[in-house]
Amino acid sequence: MFVLAKELASSEKSVITTTTTRILDLERQAYESPLLLEADEGKMIAPLLKHLEKHRQVTLARERSMDWGKLKGVSPELVDTLAELGPVSYIIVEADGAARKPLKAPKATEPVIPESTSLVIPIVGFEALGSRLTDEDVFRPEVISRLTGLPWGAVISAEAIATLITHPEGIARGSPANARILPLINKMDLAQGLSEAEDLALKILERKHPQIDRVILGQVQFPHPVVGTVLDAKIAA
Repeated sequence: MFVLAKELASSEKSVITTTTTRILDLERQAYESPLLLEADEGKMIAPLLKHLEKHRQVTLARERSMDWGKLKGVSPELVDTLAELGPVSYIIVEADGAARKPLKAPKATEPVIPESTSLVIPIVGFEALGSRLTDEDVFRPEVISRLTGLPWGAVISAEAIATLITHPEGIARGSPANARILPLINKMDLAQGLSEAEDLALKILERKHPQIDRVILGQVQFPHPVVGTVLDAKIAA
């Protein structure tokens, strides 16, 4: 989120980073993103616009949480309101978390995606491929098992991940009907070549989800975060 925000802000765009759940404040600090805290959402807009005039990119949250140094996010309704403001070019929202696991399934109330969202990016860590369906390797394995049919402890296949991304109750559940869905296979720095990730991307595209037309292969913590793009049966490096 913060890498993307920095890139957008560098091209003279105003960018808000926020969450509809919670985010680690240490991640914000690592990217030196200015922070605006305001418990009352009704009082956020005026100071936010002043911050954007000065900084171009601002992280918005209601308050600091006492658990693990997290920031409490804003309501999806506030995001929808901010999306209508002329001075705001982009809003990037972390709508779900995975407890730092490479793969997860959402519970019934997740992810918290605002109605104004135009682009949804479900993220899967490459190391999930070939790992085991256990609490150690994935978040909410029991839900993944129900959605994919994999038994507990089974090896997680490309087919299972493709199902989890495209299933109505999967990672991108609740995406607005008019939003693009752009799956990101992250941590490509862990891959031995591109073939396995390309195969996973093609498995996703074979599902013919109407909102997915390509899959990004990336390594977002690196200076060159996009390794390649898989578009139908074509691969563009």
